[in-house]
Amino acid sequence: MADAVRRIVALQAQEPASPYIALWNRVAPFDAEALDAAFTRHEVAKAPLMRVTLHAVHRQDYPTLHSAMLRTLRSARLGDSRFTSSGLSIPEADALAAELTEFVDEPRSTPEILGWLESRVGEAARGVWWALRTFSPLFHAPTSGPWSFGTRPDYVAANPSPEREPERAVEELVWRYLEGFGPASVPDIAQFALMRRSTVREALQAQSDALVRLGGPEGGELFDVPDAPIPDGDTTAPPRLLPMWESSLLAYHDRSRVIPPDHRKLVIRRNGDVLPTLLVDGYVAGVWRATDDGIQAMAFDQLPDDVWNALTDEAASLSALLADRQPDVYRRYGHWWDKLPSGDVRTLTR
Repeated sequence: MADAVRRIVALQAQEPASPYIALWNRVAPFDAEALDAAFTRHEVAKAPLMRVTLHAVHRQDYPTLHSAMLRTLRSARLGDSRFTSSGLSIPEADALAAELTEFVDEPRSTPEILGWLESRVGEAARGVWWALRTFSPLFHAPTSGPWSFGTRPDYVAANPSPEREPERAVEELVWRYLEGFGPASVPDIAQFALMRRSTVREALQAQSDALVRLGGPEGGELFDVPDAPIPDGDTTAPPRLLPMWESSLLAYHDRSRVIPPDHRKLVIRRNGDVLPTLLVDGYVAGVWRATDDGIQAMAFDQLPDDVWNALTDEAASLSALLADRQPDVYRRYGHWWDKLPSGDVRTLTR
């Protein structure tokens, strides 16, 4: 299962269930217990990385991705008032981070870590921890079912800590991104990583002799790794039920590659939530939610019967996965359903 994660590069992991559902969409047969074991053995690491959000990545990729993202992770936190109000300097924060990685050489809960920090910085502990947990080399440690992680994670040091030269790490991140999501443009890569376009251009230029250049929409330029498969334009993509914060919906600046423009505001909410979606022929066509009766799907436009039949098959498989784990997955986000415009709503059961 860890090898599958490495091929995908990075799975959004804000919600514990999402990496599991993302892999269920991609791996056949999917073994959820194998992913549990990969998290437990830290073969797959869960940590803040691209876009300063939680991702699940292969352990071998973590040092590169963390080193490449470290500048962004630090600036997102050390300039925020939640940290600056502590009165600590950045060198003091770095010294604390080094001590912290020694303290969490075994999994520690947030209360344990806060107690440790309070003994050093007093009432400022909460804001300092908010910063340190984002940019320090820490993994989320598995705590409980149904998806290995609960809402209150434990933390453990990423031993050995990442030590990669930043410019080289960015080049490797760009290459790994293209392996998973290419062909892609400079804005696409910058969007994926939340990185400056100039930084991306420099990384592409440094390895330009090894990359493939392709023509993109409206005369733009796309980059890819050599010998990467590119399906024919008329290749049919089977219907899928994607998780919340699905990586493929967020990996491009040009999101019309996956999300029709009329649907973007429906599935990517103003507060940043990215809803569970129906993917039909490679494009977002609606949303889904788990209910007491099964998987309920809403199509934004009319879909043919054969597509509904295929989605029903997908729903039966997903329901089997959820039944042993969390039949009401994403239930706490259910408030968004009533805020959507009316569509073709069906409960998909076999």
